Amino acid sequence: MMKTVFITGATSGIGKASAIAFAKNGYKLVLCGRREDRMAEIQEELSKLVPVHTLLFDVRDKVAVAEGIASLPTEFAKIDILINNAGNAHGLDPIQTGNLDDWDAMIDINVKGLLYVSRAIIPMMIENRAGHIINIGSTAAKEVYPNGNVYCASKHAVDALNQGMRMDLNQYGIRVGGIHPGLVETGFSEVRFKGDSDRAEKVYQGYSPLQPEDIADIILFVVSRPYHVNIADLVVMPTDQASSTIINKKL
Repeated sequence: MMKTVFITGATSGIGKASAIAFAKNGYKLVLCGRREDRMAEIQEELSKLVPVHTLLFDVRDKVAVAEGIASLPTEFAKIDILINNAGNAHGLDPIQTGNLDDWDAMIDINVKGLLYVSRAIIPMMIENRAGHIINIGSTAAKEVYPNGNVYCASKHAVDALNQGMRMDLNQYGIRVGGIHPGLVETGFSEVRFKGDSDRAEKVYQGYSPLQPEDIADIILFVVSRPYHVNIADLVVMPTDQASSTIINKKL
């Protein structure tokens, strides 16, 4: 039977790459995102391979999240795999001059958004006594770097929630795992630097960063392990990265 995977933040980066990887491997898709034009393009492309259903909402909007997931048609209503991918970094300021709107955005998307989506889907998995949840964190979930304060705190929260989910859902046979990427070449830095493309591009220069497809391949590997195998916590960095502050740049 064809399994259904639910992916948040599916219109770009790791989310889009994951949608493509799962479609190529025969999974039905429920794709969530905010950008209607990008979502329409992805749906048109991937529906040639597998059934695709899309939901347009911002994970920060708990009402829209609940209503969107409740509206799933019968053929997409049994979610086998949830990939909590939606997340962002906003700003790179020291704590004493941090922008409050940036703080709200990171906490609302990275933490509360993950919770809203999970809360809507987990009861279905409990009813079925099966399921697999993948929480996309960051190396920022494992260490703190200068000026990363609130972003790192939000990803530390994802790490804690990943562990808590695994404990609470153990009795229902639901697998839970966190994947924590280092530097991945996506639109992440452009969002962090508020559209400053030159500054964003420099983040990925002088070395070989991970690509979204690298993480998508890893996610696919993790969820395709035999049922008795749960990869609970996985940190992935490019070879040129040793930590958040040590990168072997060849400039």
